Amino acid sequence: MSETLSPELQSWVGRRRVTEEDVGLGATRRIASMLDLDPGSFRMGDALPGHWFSMYCAETGRQSDLGPDGHPNPGVFLPPIGLPRRMGAGRRVTIHAPLRIGDMVEKTVEVAAILPKQARTGFITVLTMRHTLRRGAELLAVEEFDAVYREAVKPGEKSAVNAPVMAPTDPAWRVEKHLASTLLFRYSAVTWNAHRIHYDADYARSEEGYPATVQNGGLTMQLLLDALVAHTPGTLREFTARLTRPIHVGETITLAGHPAQQGKAAAWVQNAQGALCGQVEAVFG
Repeated sequence: MSETLSPELQSWVGRRRVTEEDVGLGATRRIASMLDLDPGSFRMGDALPGHWFSMYCAETGRQSDLGPDGHPNPGVFLPPIGLPRRMGAGRRVTIHAPLRIGDMVEKTVEVAAILPKQARTGFITVLTMRHTLRRGAELLAVEEFDAVYREAVKPGEKSAVNAPVMAPTDPAWRVEKHLASTLLFRYSAVTWNAHRIHYDADYARSEEGYPATVQNGGLTMQLLLDALVAHTPGTLREFTARLTRPIHVGETITLAGHPAQQGKAAAWVQNAQGALCGQVEAVFG
């Protein structure tokens, strides 16, 4: 496959669309319940944790637009990249102000970059989307989100995974979290995510080469950021997140981190074998 971007895909770079959503009390209480917080403690007008913005303004593809993997078909919302498997890989986020319950917010979604390249696990294309959230004229958050598109798995083969890198062994804090299927189900409902690898074990094994249903990377980072914020003084202002290894539903993971130094903090996710699965570098103010 070519590392040169086709004219059709090049024409997508810079395309924008705008979505709107009210930050409803009911939706917020459902999110709180999913995260095992007291839903009744959330009231109209309350400010939400800054990083929660990613659970609002989800794509609302029609049922008839969904492809065989559960994602909207190529070209509906995202460029028609000719590789069938898509996974979230990383985020770079700046938070300017928090959402408040009752807000009407606007999200501008822009195709920022499309990069085909050869990777260690095969040919991939990295799609970078820029998400800008505003409340009226007020800027709330800017996120650059990377998704990796990969080649199909050949029949009978497993999805390629890089050699494990072990997580740090000297955390200042650590939290264990069991990834129950019900937790992922509720997160998928909150974020309107129908990707079949997250709930259809037969599909995940036979079509995408995974040994079991796959944990949603957005949920993994949500749990890690929640833990980091709980263990770090100050207000989260910006962060960079990267997913490095698949995690499967039913596993117990460890969320851990180092103490903040001069407003900067680092945290990571590791599996039961101690392998690094994701990491965050954050700035607090």
